[in-house]
Amino acid sequence: MDACVDFLKSLETDMVLNIFERLDDPADLVRASVVSRYWRDFVIANGLSKQLCVEFYPQLANVERVTESNSQTITLNHAGASNSMEWDILERNHKVYASLSQVLTKLISSPVECIAEAFSASSTDNYPDESIVNTLDPRDRFALRASYWSSKGHKDPSVPETLIYKLKADFCVITEIDIQPFEAFFQPGDPIYSAKSVRFRMGHPKSPTDIEDDLSYLPLQQPADDKFVWTYTSEEFAMTQENRLQHFKFSQPALCIGGFLQIELLGRVQQQEMDGLLYICVSHVKVMGRPLSPAFHVEILEPSGKFLLKYCPHALQHTLQSEEPELAPMPIIATEDVFWGRVGLLQYLVGGNQEADGPFDLDDEENEMDQFVL
Repeated sequence: MDACVDFLKSLETDMVLNIFERLDDPADLVRASVVSRYWRDFVIANGLSKQLCVEFYPQLANVERVTESNSQTITLNHAGASNSMEWDILERNHKVYASLSQVLTKLISSPVECIAEAFSASSTDNYPDESIVNTLDPRDRFALRASYWSSKGHKDPSVPETLIYKLKADFCVITEIDIQPFEAFFQPGDPIYSAKSVRFRMGHPKSPTDIEDDLSYLPLQQPADDKFVWTYTSEEFAMTQENRLQHFKFSQPALCIGGFLQIELLGRVQQQEMDGLLYICVSHVKVMGRPLSPAFHVEILEPSGKFLLKYCPHALQHTLQSEEPELAPMPIIATEDVFWGRVGLLQYLVGGNQEADGPFDLDDEENEMDQFVL
């Protein structure tokens, strides 16, 4: 130390690489890169920041290139790239992945609700009364009525159902998904229409243009799974037949690249006494995580399926701002969100765009909110 000798310089390159690869905390790797110019150059030249990101989030292996705002996009395989340009690319990659690691490490400790809209359900029994829109409300009653989504009935218990949601950003980190099966308090025995198990997928639309058209007519009333490329699939979680919010926490936080989440409900366990068919019903869904915007965005590069990672350094602090998780539902806000969602459904149906499974019938028990909407 008195001679200020850098011991890494006396080691073989493979040994130095072995030492740096043992740093499994992104913050430690960033700290190591500022010890000296030699250490920094070694970290950058070997792409260790990206390597560590990919180790935690394998989907990042599909990043074809990165861009930084106010800076030109440079492709690594550009035939005329000079050594200087190649080094600029490596430096940029290091900066972007080091910043992404910082954001991911901090944000996963304070997850918030990430659902923006209900996109589609594979089937709906009585539309719009049992629409997927109802799952955005944390309560099982809304305006004196039961509030839930219900599948159509089947005799085969193995027939699955899927629910698809649009998230708040095209690039999110997700830590947990919560689902509450619906208890039919108006049926004999208060049956609970849960699934046997659940699995989650995340990804992006095959055609952004088609999806933009679909977003004008939400929720879709037909299966939409073939409209997406799913880049992440979770393990299968067991669901219990209980009327409570069930928490499905990922062993490792997952990246949603493209902004869409599919919930796959597997196995039917409850038969309806009225018709003898098996149904799956969900009262509420929560997706916990954090959007990575405005500092980070993605652009899918077709037809390769790889993507462009966009970084805006000026928005980094805004993204990192502490946002406390919601400790309890916000009744007024939740009511307003679902209220306007149902107004949109009604406008869509009244406009003659789609037939409902049944009419909107009024009775003397309709409350003021129902009267106002209708």
